[in-house]
Amino acid sequence: MKIEFYGLSKQFDQDRTVLKPMDFSDDIHTLAIIGPSGGGKSTLLRIIGGLILPSSGRLYVDGIEVQPDEKVLQQHRKKLGFVFQQSGLFRHLSALDNIVLPLVEVHGYSKIKAEQRAMELLTRFGLTSDIDKKPSALSGGQQQRVAIARAVAAKPKLLLLDEPTSALDPEYTTEVLDIIKELKEEGMNFIIVTHEMGFARHACDKVAFLCEGMLMEYGRSETIFTMPETGQLQRFLSKLLEWNV
Repeated sequence: MKIEFYGLSKQFDQDRTVLKPMDFSDDIHTLAIIGPSGGGKSTLLRIIGGLILPSSGRLYVDGIEVQPDEKVLQQHRKKLGFVFQQSGLFRHLSALDNIVLPLVEVHGYSKIKAEQRAMELLTRFGLTSDIDKKPSALSGGQQQRVAIARAVAAKPKLLLLDEPTSALDPEYTTEVLDIIKELKEEGMNFIIVTHEMGFARHACDKVAFLCEGMLMEYGRSETIFTMPETGQLQRFLSKLLEWNV
């Protein structure tokens, strides 16, 4: 999937510029966005997803401009799947209904087809015994697996994940990352904002390093991690890797 943007920036108020004007153009299969907190990672992801509008610049996805028109944005979002830091599940619905409802209401599935698709995914992600449980009865890892199932249920062209493991214990983090890696192996395109450097390096084809609101480095994962060019990326990686076993 080709992602392009030109002069893209985001300023939330007069004194807070989150993203400085930046240009980008490449075909994306699996991309990790890394960088220090406050660097603009989640903001960029949400702009790509049509959830917030840039302050300036133009964004194209597969050659189609994502224009600041609500009807255009709705059609754009329907082509994407979203997974956030917190699962974002409907608290009053079961795991099954959390997947069924968007398929019926947003994507026009029949109830029967939606339930079949939901059961297929819940079974695949090891959640068959949890289909009737509400989010409060699920572990953090289980909630995120349901959230991923919901995000991929309509077979999106691109999956956007915003630090999906940040609130999870290590064992649940591994569960969720394993599922994302499986999706990659099946051909799913995704962009993930993550602090899991091992996953970014070994499971993602490309890496973008955002720092101080700028796209400072971009390239193949192995190159970014073994030959960082900027002092900012060198310092960022050295801090993260200092306590690695």
